[in-house]
Amino acid sequence: MSNTSPAKIEIVTVNLQNEAISLVWLDLLDHYARDPMGGGEGLSDYAKVNLVRTIQQVPGFHGALAWLDGEAVGLIDCFAGFSTFAAKPLLNVHDIVVHENFRGQGIGQALLAWAEQRARQLGCCKLTLEVLSENTRAMASYQQAGFVPYVLDPAAGNALLMQKYLTES
Repeated sequence: MSNTSPAKIEIVTVNLQNEAISLVWLDLLDHYARDPMGGGEGLSDYAKVNLVRTIQQVPGFHGALAWLDGEAVGLIDCFAGFSTFAAKPLLNVHDIVVHENFRGQGIGQALLAWAEQRARQLGCCKLTLEVLSENTRAMASYQQAGFVPYVLDPAAGNALLMQKYLTES
């Protein structure tokens, strides 16, 4: 019979001024980008070289790393936004990843709880996020954390995220 206790998940606000932490953060983000639910291609060389420096200049960035037994195993990146209907700030979860070797241990829930706490500290009216419609594992996790589809009027349906890529002229 083992006397070991379960490992404790520690969520720590990310400090991208710290080069070692920045490299860990960037590696986890690249792991996410390589996952089929992150596009499957990894970060571009441009992003690898420029992301840490440029995101440090983005107002309203809030991020955290999840640590388990001294190893970074997940991250969450959020950006402050604003709800015009509520006339209050909101916090958008832009990236969340748990390394594939550590999924199913409550790390994603701990990261989402960190984001909710941060949103409350900022006086936000809500948390928002986007998820691929076939990412059933993530959707179940988000629903467990209290997220629901964005609906203003059920007759009008769920909100959909759309994008338009801008190319340089």
